[in-house]
Amino acid sequence: MKGKIPLALLALATVASMGAARADDIDPANVAAGMKLFRAKANCQTCHGWAGDGRKIDSQMPDGANLRETTLDRAAVLKTIQCGRPGAGMPAFDRLAYSDGRCYGMKTEDLTKSGLSLTDPPANLAAREMNMIVDFLFDKVVGKGPMTHAACVEYWGSDVDVCKDLAP
Repeated sequence: MKGKIPLALLALATVASMGAARADDIDPANVAAGMKLFRAKANCQTCHGWAGDGRKIDSQMPDGANLRETTLDRAAVLKTIQCGRPGAGMPAFDRLAYSDGRCYGMKTEDLTKSGLSLTDPPANLAAREMNMIVDFLFDKVVGKGPMTHAACVEYWGSDVDVCKDLAP
């Protein structure tokens, strides 16, 4: 047995390395598609701001979280997109979110009984689309700190007008 790695230890190391590799293995095409979904179809920027920093575009919309400073992990961000935040203005983008208890163990009637409401999303998203938004967020927004000129250029892929307003 000396010199051999126990099978359970090898399996544990493999699973651990897969989790760590996830952030590094984000497909650039998914990041680009996720950015488009964030800005257009899901219209996340209306509440979270174009940079995901909570500086919303529409003053009539709910205040979105500063996603650049969030401490949520990938799974929690995905769950929030899928299920929204009842009573807090964050819509559920999964059209079946509260049909079968998949979200927080609640159904629509449970929300009603609790006096909680959900904002309607601008559009429903498929699971793949929600994952692309999360890929975009974790590649370009989450944990990236305040938006700077250099970060803005990297975020947009070029020196667009909005970047010119940011200090170098």
